[in-house]
Amino acid sequence: MAEKLIEIKNLKQYFNVGRPNLVKAVDGVTFDIYKGETLGLVGESGCGKSTTGRTIIRLYDATAGEVFFDGENVHGKKSAKELKKFNRKMQMIFQDPYASLNPRMTVADIIAEGIDIHGLAKTRKERMERVYELLETVGLNKEHANRYPHEFSGGQRQRIGIARALAVEPEFIIADEPISALDVSIQAQVVNLMKKLQREKGLTYLFIAHDLSMVKYISDRIGVMYYGKLVEIAPAEDLYKNPLHPYTKSLLSAIPIPDPESERTRKRITYNPSVHNYGDNEDVTMREISPGHFVLCSAKEFEQYKQQYR
Repeated sequence: MAEKLIEIKNLKQYFNVGRPNLVKAVDGVTFDIYKGETLGLVGESGCGKSTTGRTIIRLYDATAGEVFFDGENVHGKKSAKELKKFNRKMQMIFQDPYASLNPRMTVADIIAEGIDIHGLAKTRKERMERVYELLETVGLNKEHANRYPHEFSGGQRQRIGIARALAVEPEFIIADEPISALDVSIQAQVVNLMKKLQREKGLTYLFIAHDLSMVKYISDRIGVMYYGKLVEIAPAEDLYKNPLHPYTKSLLSAIPIPDPESERTRKRITYNPSVHNYGDNEDVTMREISPGHFVLCSAKEFEQYKQQYR
């Protein structure tokens, strides 16, 4: 069985936006990520998937719950030395390739920032050789090193963002909607690059997105979030063939079909959230319908889902 790299246990991230308003962006999420795999995390805007990623990497301190990386409690780390070591192992690719790169820095300095912080190059020559190598790895060339972000297209900027993440030789990368701001023609190039790098470097990904077709293409397993809760998680093929939670069915029914006739006759499934007003019902938990396929449900719903599963 694959080795666990990330363990997330009952993770909560609440934001106080003024009394009595408490936003439960992530509300008791539990899942694991195994070494070398890609876990896709999907859901509509505002469901908490990006907040989950940012809390895992400690851009936000968790309200409650635990995140373990290689058996170590991420949110329990205190010293600057420990945090620095952790930050090298876990990196993030951000959604907006325009906003995530400092416009006043050259591409070389953007990519080498992590190299400088962690002291991974002994000389300036070694530093630049590493930058050139990273540029070539992501499909750019060394002539790009002295240019500025505004001189590049969106797809090229995202490649620079990937090179920056790779610079410190991480084990785990959180990709927070890395293709949503790109043209459709460029999206496949970036995803194929990520798959290639994963094979070559043994990387583990948390791939956050709302494009269900692309998530299926890149992911080994997929988790579905709805209003801060993980409602279903399963191997990618299984989730698409046997969606069980009504919200998952609703999401999958919205995927466009590249056939005008089929698209005209396709039936959309509308999810009624009032049917699953879980609240603090202790009977509601993640239950395993088949090996690796979990659904958030009550004991009664569990029996119904078992009957549906084929």
